[in-house]
Amino acid sequence: MNIKILELEKNKARLIIQGEGHTFMNVLTEEILKDPDVDVARYLVKFQFSDPELLVTTRGNRDPLAVVRDACGRLEGYCSELLEQIPAD
Repeated sequence: MNIKILELEKNKARLIIQGEGHTFMNVLTEEILKDPDVDVARYLVKFQFSDPELLVTTRGNRDPLAVVRDACGRLEGYCSELLEQIPAD
């Protein structure tokens, strides 16, 4: 997964996440919104076959890239827990 940072400020980040679609972006934005320091988390797909653009804004001094990293870490943890519960062949 390639990420391109379009804009980065103290409380705002705009990123392009290449190769991802609505499924991943919906889950990611929902997880980001669970953080109480997040003001806005949304994504936009400008054209049918374009890569999604993620916008995250935070309140206070929270780094928006740290918020995205933390959300991805939580998602990874959920997937690991699920995989542990599924019987192997």
